[in-house]
Amino acid sequence: MELKLQIMSLVFSFVFGIIFYICTNINYKFLFCKNKIFQIIITIIYVLDFSLLYFFLLKKINEGVFHIYFLLSIILGYFTGYINIKKYLDKFKTKIMLKNVKK
Repeated sequence: MELKLQIMSLVFSFVFGIIFYICTNINYKFLFCKNKIFQIIITIIYVLDFSLLYFFLLKKINEGVFHIYFLLSIILGYFTGYINIKKYLDKFKTKIMLKNVKK
């Protein structure tokens, strides 16, 4: 595989990890319903959809060639999203609280 394709695949995997973190937070809110079967179905569909989406887009980028460092890039993107998104959300919540206190 060419170096340009590998770099594109690594960047895609990194960005996909960040998007996966954001969507996991959204999906996490659905898991607090009382119906256990609904929780299982939502989780299975979520995991299948994201794995199929990743491999479909990877096939478009580099003919579906998968290396272990793409997985490491996804994990790095996930943790980067966790750290950065949490930091921005904390700042956003602080600003909202300060606006409510001033009123």
